[in-house]
Amino acid sequence: MGAIMKLVDAVLCLFFIIMIVSPMVHAQFVLPLSLFPEWMVEQKKWYMREFNDYFYVEKPDFFIGLVLVELLFQWPLALAILYGMLSSKNWYNTTCLVHGASFFTTMVTALAGLIGSGKASDKVLTLYYTFLGFAVLTLLRGLMPPPTTSNNDKARRKRIGAPKKMI
Repeated sequence: MGAIMKLVDAVLCLFFIIMIVSPMVHAQFVLPLSLFPEWMVEQKKWYMREFNDYFYVEKPDFFIGLVLVELLFQWPLALAILYGMLSSKNWYNTTCLVHGASFFTTMVTALAGLIGSGKASDKVLTLYYTFLGFAVLTLLRGLMPPPTTSNNDKARRKRIGAPKKMI
């Protein structure tokens, strides 16, 4: 089980690195383009040309709302999850669960908009379904029990114990 969890964490680490970078592109929907370097604006234009994503072309209001949720809630959580993962914090599972639930909701909403509009190409749907899979993986990781501590950790905690009373 430990090896599988390490593999899941490695996959999630790559996913959260993407989650830290992607809001820099999505922020261009809600902030003036003059705040972004030219290469970042070009990255968004390339994506629009390559994928012809209906959300990027028409900018529906609900998608702008999803971008705001990503920027204000999911992005800080992604930073916290990466920190928690890399430094083995005990709250890592909880943040995975919260982020996974939020991101899953975002992906289901986005996919419903794409499929309902009839404007999504297979290429775009594949991309969004992939991210839906990452949302499910993050949710499941959050539901897993925290790693058990070794006997050495337990012994160290007993030695440290509660503070001694001063007389």
